[in-house]
Amino acid sequence: MCPGCDIALAMQPQQHALAALVDDAARTPLIPSFEPEQPDDDQPLYAARRKIYPQRVSGTYRRVKWAVLFVTLGIYYLLPFVRWDRGPNAPAQAVLIDFPNRRFYFFFIEIWPQEFYYLTGLLILAAMGLFLMNAVAGRVWCGYLCPQTVWTDLFQTIERWTEGDRREHLQRDRQPWTLDRVARAGTKHFLWLMVAWWTGGAWVLYFADAPTLVRDLATFQAPLIAYVFIGLLTFTTYTLAGWMREQVCVYMCPWPRIQAALTDEYALNVTYRYDRGEPRASLKKAAILHEQGLPAGDCIDCLQCVHVCPTGVDIRGGPNLGCIQCGLCIDACDAVMEKIGRPRRLIAYDTDINIKRRQRGEAASYSVVRPRTVLYAVIIGLVAAVMTYALATRHNDAVSVLHDRNPLFVRLSDGSLRNAYAVRILNKSLEEKMFVLSVTGLPDADIDVIGSPTFSGPNPLIEVGPDQSREVRVLVTARERIAPGASVPITFSIVPISGGTAVSAGDHFFGP
Repeated sequence: MCPGCDIALAMQPQQHALAALVDDAARTPLIPSFEPEQPDDDQPLYAARRKIYPQRVSGTYRRVKWAVLFVTLGIYYLLPFVRWDRGPNAPAQAVLIDFPNRRFYFFFIEIWPQEFYYLTGLLILAAMGLFLMNAVAGRVWCGYLCPQTVWTDLFQTIERWTEGDRREHLQRDRQPWTLDRVARAGTKHFLWLMVAWWTGGAWVLYFADAPTLVRDLATFQAPLIAYVFIGLLTFTTYTLAGWMREQVCVYMCPWPRIQAALTDEYALNVTYRYDRGEPRASLKKAAILHEQGLPAGDCIDCLQCVHVCPTGVDIRGGPNLGCIQCGLCIDACDAVMEKIGRPRRLIAYDTDINIKRRQRGEAASYSVVRPRTVLYAVIIGLVAAVMTYALATRHNDAVSVLHDRNPLFVRLSDGSLRNAYAVRILNKSLEEKMFVLSVTGLPDADIDVIGSPTFSGPNPLIEVGPDQSREVRVLVTARERIAPGASVPITFSIVPISGGTAVSAGDHFFGP
């Protein structure tokens, strides 16, 4: 057969396909139809929630979660009762948000309302801390430290204690209601409500003296707002930790979406090492495959990693927004690997890069120190240093000066010039103070205080009550000649007579 005939025969299938496409295009209308498809009545719009029964597990990461749970909940519930001596007239509670006196106390630190920038610094530190944890170990915050995770873990522990472990709970839920089942469910919900109630009660203790408020709550003498907030927090804790659980992490919380956008290929995440685990096969089938010289992975498809997951995620399917990176699947898989005599850490904190490197026969590589982690650490260090310096160098006293605008100056009968100022002195301490007021920048200037000073003269004394501010009118008279159109910078200073650092504020003395 000639070469041309071979080419023609080879082209026939393509020609038939092209003709079919042209024929279909001819039968297709030029204006597309926008008629919506009729919904299937049997197909629900949203998938029904599947109740999750997490199985009890033990291991390294479970012990870490227990330690974090006891430490964090212990701090939350007991911290309001810790005492801290701040001297007379000051509250003795170590951590207190004192709204009536506009103070926030944290052990030796005292924050005032005008120092809102400290809250800004704390928010920056919190954000950068989350970013740094994410860059190093993924959603470690979600898996161990998030309040939703901690309280849900506590509620699930109570549930296992009252309803039994996964298998018992499943079997009991399939059976009709009996007296035993009602008693177990009632005990569970009662304990849940007690934990939720104490959670709300502990929260309000941060806003008043804890022992006093506990007594007032018990005798029904506490303010109504305290009972309202305890009720609200009891309801939210009971609902979120007892009923919604994983739905908060999967649907309500924005951090999984943010974290997915911030992570990179070097971050350690709970990872199924498919280079070791695939292809999956049961223990017997894997032995047969090995005898035949065929590949078989270490995963025996026992589903223990799924059964212990608090959000019901199958980690073997790859990254998932529902995975909170708690590491319980690692403990479950390690236990199975030990029983069947295979190496641990089939599921581990790892990266996809290392999996691909092992598939190529290369050694695993971990890079914790890299540009983004260094950047986050530097920002955290700088913000913490600025806040520490500001706390270490701040004063309990403050002074502000406002020059009279009309008139700017007054010429006296002897030819001297006088300027008037409104001087406000702030005493942030809880003790009464006497301040010495002085003005520098004008040699031989006279100072007159209008506003009942304790003592008048070249250096008048001004008394300011505890946690109060006082405004006085100060007249400064220049005895020396001021150049026409001059503006002389002057400084107002206050010093407590009981001892302390001088605090100053600047302004100008104006002439004609």
